[in-house]
Amino acid sequence: MPDIRGPLVTALAVGLLPLLAACGGGGDGSGKSASSSGSSSGSGATTTTTAGGAVQLTVPDGVDDATKKQYIEENAVAVCMRKQGFTYTPHVQSSNAADPLAAVDGEDYARAKQFRQKYGFGYYAGAVYPNDPDVPYSKAAMAKRTAPQDHDEDGLTDAQKKAYDIALTGPPAKSKAEEKVGGCSEVGRAAAHGPALSAAAEKKAEKARDNANHANGLALNGDSQLVQLAQQFATCLTGQGISVSTTQPTGMVDMVRLDISRQLPENFMSMSREVALPLLNKDIGIALKDLDCGKKFRAAYFPKEKAKPYYGEDG
Repeated sequence: MPDIRGPLVTALAVGLLPLLAACGGGGDGSGKSASSSGSSSGSGATTTTTAGGAVQLTVPDGVDDATKKQYIEENAVAVCMRKQGFTYTPHVQSSNAADPLAAVDGEDYARAKQFRQKYGFGYYAGAVYPNDPDVPYSKAAMAKRTAPQDHDEDGLTDAQKKAYDIALTGPPAKSKAEEKVGGCSEVGRAAAHGPALSAAAEKKAEKARDNANHANGLALNGDSQLVQLAQQFATCLTGQGISVSTTQPTGMVDMVRLDISRQLPENFMSMSREVALPLLNKDIGIALKDLDCGKKFRAAYFPKEKAKPYYGEDG
């Protein structure tokens, strides 16, 4: 089964997933610490400054363990970079920040309906609403996701940028086989998650994750309630004239959207508004039918999938 997030991830991952990619560095290249920009993290968290001058984010009360580890990691990277003579502004995405994927997948029915009524599955909406930053693929959204979040790199020479990159991720690997994250990024990762595993231990852990994922997929697809609701979902779709390519619960959750994505024209992101508008209207109709037909199924599926996380057999 393909990744249930589908091709939206390709466009969104630029700004939503890599925490480090949006952060820069600053310094004078002499080993002296550059002054902190003092910019906020973008997460709404308060900041402090260590005796060494590194900006630190205050971990908000009540955050989950995964989010807490993001704060630990980013703060550790900032301290490490400061010791190397660079400024690094830590960034942690707020749990309250809008996640376009959450508005697409139907887990939150009301939010998904609001999104789909205007944007459908989001594929053609960017061409129709190019200036709307909340629309996947729009020019405004792409510009917003690639814009720098801080000014840590302002004033750096090429030589200083190279030194910054080495401090952040380690020296370039001699070969592709030796590529790995090092430098302050690895220091931050270790601070949050513990020492790196050996190659053998990592391989064993990866196999355990794959085995657990496979078992979770079997459990979800064998769940009698989900099987019954998936069948009802499929019957509703066919009654609405929408083809069904699978009735497995793990496939049904995003089946319609993924099936459409495989048939998108290559130029769907660069269409004129006039060409894209009728396609968007059609997409809206299908997206709303999919949402309503799958309302009961998704209400049961997502809580069970959280208890038994499943990311697809292809990872």
